[in-house]
Amino acid sequence: MNNDSISITKEMYQLLEAVSKHKSKTLDELAEILQIPRAKTELLMFQLMRENLVSRLTSLMTLIDLTEEGMRIVEAGLPENELLKFLLRTENVALTTIAELTGLPKQAVNAAIGQLRKEGIIAIEKGQVSLAKTVERINEKLESALQTIARDPSTETPEKILSLLLRRKLVETKERQKTIVEITPLGLEALPKINIVQTVSKLTPDQIRTGEWRSLQLKSYKIAAQPKHIPIGRKHPYLLFLHEVKEKLLGLGFSEMRGPIVETEFWNFDALYAAQDHPAREPTDIYSIKDPSQGRLPKDKKLVEAVKTVHETGEPVGSRGWRYKWSPKKASLLLLRPQGTSVSARTLYNLDIPSKYFSIARCYRPDSVDVTHLSEFNQLEGIVCDPSITFRDLLGILKTFAVEVADATEVKFRPDYYPFTSPSVELSALHPELGYIEFGGAGIFRPEVTAPFGIKDPVIAWGIGTDRLYMVKRGINDIRELFTQKLEWLRTVPVI
Repeated sequence: MNNDSISITKEMYQLLEAVSKHKSKTLDELAEILQIPRAKTELLMFQLMRENLVSRLTSLMTLIDLTEEGMRIVEAGLPENELLKFLLRTENVALTTIAELTGLPKQAVNAAIGQLRKEGIIAIEKGQVSLAKTVERINEKLESALQTIARDPSTETPEKILSLLLRRKLVETKERQKTIVEITPLGLEALPKINIVQTVSKLTPDQIRTGEWRSLQLKSYKIAAQPKHIPIGRKHPYLLFLHEVKEKLLGLGFSEMRGPIVETEFWNFDALYAAQDHPAREPTDIYSIKDPSQGRLPKDKKLVEAVKTVHETGEPVGSRGWRYKWSPKKASLLLLRPQGTSVSARTLYNLDIPSKYFSIARCYRPDSVDVTHLSEFNQLEGIVCDPSITFRDLLGILKTFAVEVADATEVKFRPDYYPFTSPSVELSALHPELGYIEFGGAGIFRPEVTAPFGIKDPVIAWGIGTDRLYMVKRGINDIRELFTQKLEWLRTVPVI
C-alpha cells in the first residue's frame, strides 16, 4: 500500500491519533476519550483495521456489579456499623425491636447481628442485645471495596474481599469481552502523512455542478455482500394447523360447540357417568380450584335428579348403577377441565337429532411432561347423534382424522375402556420416530349418559389429542416443540 495515498475521515483520524497517544486502550476508554458512543468507536476501529492502521486484541474481563443491598450499603454503610452506632447510644435493646428502631431491613439486621457476634462485640441474653466491648467501626475494607466498585466495576478486587462480598450477596460478577486497540507500525508511519477527507454516501446536484465532488470521498460498498435478512411476521405453524382442522370440520357440516375452562365435576364427570370415587377424580389427576372451590349445579332439577338416580340405581336404563349415595357437594366442585368431553356433556342438553358437533378444547391435567405428554393440551372433541349411526361409522371418522388431517400412513385400533362409552376404542397412528402413539379414545355413549338428557338415539363420541395429530403430520419427535420459542423452527417449518 502506498502510504502517501492514504485518505481517511476526520473521525477515523481522531481515533487513530488517540490510539497513538494513549498506546493500548480499550474500546470503552477510547469512547470516553473521544466522547462518542462505544458502538461508533467500534465501527471506526473496524474501518481503520481495513486500512491496516490499527489492530485489536480481545480477552474476557470480570465485571463486578453491586446488588440492590450492595447499593444500599454504598449509600448508608454496612448494617453492622449502623447497628453498632445505634447500640453505642443504647444500653440494652430487645432483639425483636432492632429492625423497627434502626429502620434496617430484617435481612440486614440478621447479617449485622451475625457479624457483631462473630467479632465478639455484642452479647445476647434473654432476648436482649448489649455491647460486650466498645468498638466504633468494623469491616472498613469491605465498605471501601464497595465504594470503589460503585465507581468502576472493572476494578481489581482482592480475592478474599470479593469472596466475602459474594457470600454476603452484596455484589455479583459477570464476564464481558474486553477489546484493546493498538496502532500498527504502518499506522505510526502513515499518521503524519494521512489525508483527511469528507466522506459522503451520495452526491447532491450542487456538489456535482460546482465541482465540490472532487474533494469528497464516497463511502465504499461491497456489492457482493448480502443484505440483512429480516424475517417477515407469520402465524404460529401449529395455530394455523388448528385453524385448518376447524375449517375442515365446518366444511363437513359440523357445528362448533363451546364450554368453560373452569368446570364443575358435574359436567366433567357425573353427567358422563363417571363414578364419584373414580381414580380420575383424585387430586393427583385433576387441577382443583381453591377459591371458590364450588360452583352451581344446573338449574334444571330434573336433569340433576336423573343423573343422581342413574348413578345410584342405574334407572331408567336397567343397569346396576354405581351402588352408592350420590353427593351433590362432590358434583359441584370446581376444576380446570381435564377433558374436552365436558363440552360434549353440556351439548347433550337440548341436543338436536340428527346433529354433529366438534370442539377444539384446551384441557389441563397434572401429567408428567415427556415427549408425548403435556400438562396443558388441546383436545379435538366430537359427537354425532343420528338414529342410523353405528360403531363402524365411528371407526371411519377416526381413520379419516388420522389419514387426512395428520397424514398418517398406518392406523391401528384396539379395544379400550371409558366410563361413559361402550363399546370403546383407542386410536393410534405410526410416528416415523416414536412408533405408534395414541391419538385418543372414542366410543358410543352409554345409555347411562344419554338417558338423563332424554336421548334415545345412539351418540358416537371421540376425544383426540390435536397436539399429537400435528406431531405425526410434521414428524415432530417431542410434543414440547409445538410450544417452543426456537425462532429457527418457527421461521422454517411448513405452514400448509
